[in-house]
Amino acid sequence: MLRFLLAGEGDIPRTPARSSAAPSPTSVTVRRSTSEAEPRAEQRRPARAVPRHTVTDVDANLHLAQDPTADALLSSDPFALLTGMLLDQQFPMEHAFAGPAKILARFGTLEPGAIAAAEPVAFADLCATPPAIHRYGRSMAGRLQALAAHVCEHYDGDAERIWTTAKGTPELLARLEALPGFGAQKARIFASLLGKQLGVRPRGWREAIGPYAAPGTFRSVADVVDPESLAKVRAFKKQAKAAAKSAAAEG
Repeated sequence: MLRFLLAGEGDIPRTPARSSAAPSPTSVTVRRSTSEAEPRAEQRRPARAVPRHTVTDVDANLHLAQDPTADALLSSDPFALLTGMLLDQQFPMEHAFAGPAKILARFGTLEPGAIAAAEPVAFADLCATPPAIHRYGRSMAGRLQALAAHVCEHYDGDAERIWTTAKGTPELLARLEALPGFGAQKARIFASLLGKQLGVRPRGWREAIGPYAAPGTFRSVADVVDPESLAKVRAFKKQAKAAAKSAAAEG
């Protein structure tokens, strides 16, 4: 499982990063702490057939797609998680977060550079092929390529740097809002997900993010950890939508 780097001064203690075993042809080298000597055999982790990831403090064990394969990918690849968040609009949440696994199976990689460089029409066809990655598969394919290009241009193709190098929550939110296909609300939801489930907790993160970061709530994907919590989040969204519709009718 992925371990995500904490950004800024957090609410949980840091622990030294451990190194991984040399990667197999289907895995990518994990960053190693420069303070450690060459690890002993018992310190090595088995090579995994997953994209790159950073080993630090928090084990990611996400259950957003409610599918073991899709959730394993979300837990191991930061760009996959970012892609799922992009797709989480006008589409059932668990299906949106299953989208990255479909792309990986069809395209062969989730490397931002490869996605950004893909031929647009062919990539759109790939994303729209049933079962599509989204209700609007072709449109989302274009947004995904724009997101990948942004990550390449501003973060050297490493999506995780968006949050691992942010100097506090205000900067993190500004970075997320600047992402193609994101906005203020989506940025706060994703920052809440990072804080609640991946340990990215700069000082004052809950106050800076707002209601989505509140503990004990079921407002968004940030609160989904199992089928029961998914049902509660869905019920909350339905209630909020009904309230907004009623308010608009009265106005």
